[in-house]
Parts: sequence; C-alpha cells; structure tokens
Amino acid sequence: MSSPTLEAPSAASNAAIWRHIFAGLSASLISIGLARFAYTPLIPSLIQAHWFSASDVVYLGAANLAGYLVGALIGRPLGSRVSNAHTLRGMKVLVTLAFLACAFPVSVGWFFAWRLMSGIAGGAIMVLVAATVLPHVPGDRKGLASGAVFLGLGLGIAASGTLVPLLLKLGLRDAWIGLAVVSAVLTAASWTGWPTTEAPAAKPAQAAASGAASVASGAQIKALYAEYALMAIGLVPTMVFLVDFIARGLGAGARVGSLFWILYGVGAIFGPPAYGVFADRLGSRPALRVLVLVQAVAVAWLALSSNHVVIALMTVVIGTFPPGIVPLVLARVHETVPGDAAKQNVIWSRATTAFAAFQALAGYAYSAIFNGSGGNHRLLFVMGAVALVIALGVDFVVPFFARQSRDQGARAGALQ
Repeated sequence: MSSPTLEAPSAASNAAIWRHIFAGLSASLISIGLARFAYTPLIPSLIQAHWFSASDVVYLGAANLAGYLVGALIGRPLGSRVSNAHTLRGMKVLVTLAFLACAFPVSVGWFFAWRLMSGIAGGAIMVLVAATVLPHVPGDRKGLASGAVFLGLGLGIAASGTLVPLLLKLGLRDAWIGLAVVSAVLTAASWTGWPTTEAPAAKPAQAAASGAASVASGAQIKALYAEYALMAIGLVPTMVFLVDFIARGLGAGARVGSLFWILYGVGAIFGPPAYGVFADRLGSRPALRVLVLVQAVAVAWLALSSNHVVIALMTVVIGTFPPGIVPLVLARVHETVPGDAAKQNVIWSRATTAFAAFQALAGYAYSAIFNGSGGNHRLLFVMGAVALVIALGVDFVVPFFARQSRDQGARAGALQ
C-alpha cells in the first residue's frame, strides 16, 4: 500500500486514511476503553462472587495503572525496534489474551499479572497510536483524525457500562470471555488497517530566536508534564471508585451503579469532540484551564452531594475528562513545539509517561487511603479535586515565571 498523497488525496488514499483511523480507534477502545474502564463496573461483582476480597480487588485495579506506566516507557523503543504497526498489533493481541486469562481467577498473583499486561498494552498504544496514524493524514484532517482515534476511549467506556452488565447476566467468567471476544473481533477487523510505510518526515521548526525564548519554551514543556501528572491524580478516584461509591457507598446496588457508569460513558463519548471544539474556539491553553476548573468543581460537588440527580449530572461532566484531555494535551504539545514532529513525539511520550507514573502512584495511594479510611469514597474525591486545582495553579504560575526569565534574558542581552 502506498503512502497517502497529502496534497490531494485520491479515493484510494481516502479509504486508506479511514482504515488507519479505524485501526487507531479500535486500539484505544480495547486497550484503555475496555481493558481499564470495564474493570470498574466489575468491581462489585468480583467482591460479591468472592473471587477476591474488597482490598485485593482495589489493588488489582491499580495493577492496570502500573502496567500503563511500563507500556508508556517501552512503547517508543519497542516501536523503533520492530515497527510501530507490529507493536500495535501485538499489544492488541496481548489485551485479548489478558481478558481471557482474567476469566480464570487462579490466584491474586495470576490476576495481577494479567491486569498488569493489559496496562502495558494500553500505555504502549497510547504512546504510539497518534504518532503512527496522524502523519498519514492530511493537515486539514488531523483534528478530525485525532478526535476519532481517541474517541475509542469514550466508546470503550460507554461499552463497558452497557456491555458488561449484559455479560454479567451470563456470569462473571462469561463477562471476561465476552470482553475477550469483542477484543479479538476488533483486533482482527483492524489488523491490516495500520500504515505499512513511513510517513514523510516533517521539517523541523526553526531554532528559537534567543536563548531566553528557549528557556521559556522549556518551562512551558515542564509545566505541561506537571499539569498532566496532576490531572492523572485528579481523575483516578472517580475512574476507579465511582461505581463502588454508588453501589456500596450510597447503598444503591450494583445495577444502579452500572447505570451511573453508562452516564459516565455518555460523557466520555462527547468528551473528545467537545474538548476539540473548545480548543478550536479558545486555543488549547485557555480551553484546558476552563475544563480543568469545571472538572475540579464537578468532582468536589460529587464529594459533597447525596442527591442522585446532582450526582448523575456530575457523572456525565466527569466522564468527559479522561478521554477529552488526551487530544487536548496533544494539541498543547503541537502548539508548544510547532512544526517539529520528532520533538512533538518525544514530548508526547514523556507527557504520557508522567501521566502514567502519577496515575499508577495515585492508584496505589488511593487504594491504601481507601482501605485505611474504612472505605471513605468522599475523601478520595476531595483529594482528586484538590489535585485538579493545583494543576490549574501550575498552568497560571509557570508561564508567569517563564515570562520573567525571558524578560531578564532580554534585558541582559541588551546590556551586553
């Protein structure tokens, strides 16, 4: 298959582009949308079926987050060695095997290992999927393609809220097997959809006009890493504990908890396109500030309310965040180092690693706090809201100091 012509795509190249997008969408859908988020509505059933204790179930959920960190670290090196396309195919197969293995609770160690493997696949896919698909998409379609690829996260979350309860009617083991079947079908359907040729290398951006400007850009990049890490800390409590909060914390039961997870999935579907509209209208930085503030308010409100209608509304808003921030932060990366695809990929990989590291640490920290506090969900939500507020503060404070450094550098240059 020849590489797409970027200037005037033919019908054939148009079809190839959509195959690439579908491959990326299916990868994000099964490796994160299902592999991570389908676990949340399964938590009450895992406990009630006595597969594992409540404390073990929470720690097993965090295993996926730890694996995500490993995957983010090894994704680019692995892609460089065996090609991105082969790595992405292999990771999707690994997710499918992990689903199947989790149908058999041999031991806590066995389950932990396979949850870890599914996380590794998710991290590697997140690092590689945009860098593999987007270079083959014409410039005027990159926004659409990015939103479509990461829409897989939202579709996976929505599927986990609708498909998992249906599968659970057949039994807990059958639910895991059903997820494996879905993953296998999507893996097979998208097997030939990945690009088979390298995209034309983008011309690197010109060097910064001055050392002071370079310092300012470096400060912005470091700030972005910190913000993305804090966002990870902020979204973990609702991502992991929401259904359990509804089912056991409020005493509403697993069925009602699953209904709330569907609402979370509805938000997740609308997250990427809605956040993309905000970014187009406001720019990625102002959009990110507004949306992080909205999330902080929503999570705090969830922590304080017992009204099911209010909690339902907050659940939809909160659901937009995990998949929505991915293309938004990626847009921030592209705006920070415009025109330099190689550097963009490096920064995105590091940002994903920072996100994964703090998400994994937060997963285990929240699990320990949850068990130590006697199952206090609201405390975790408050902590998540505080992390988001700190992320917002970083976004305001670091640019101020970056401007100060730039101004000082300019003054020093003028004096010489």
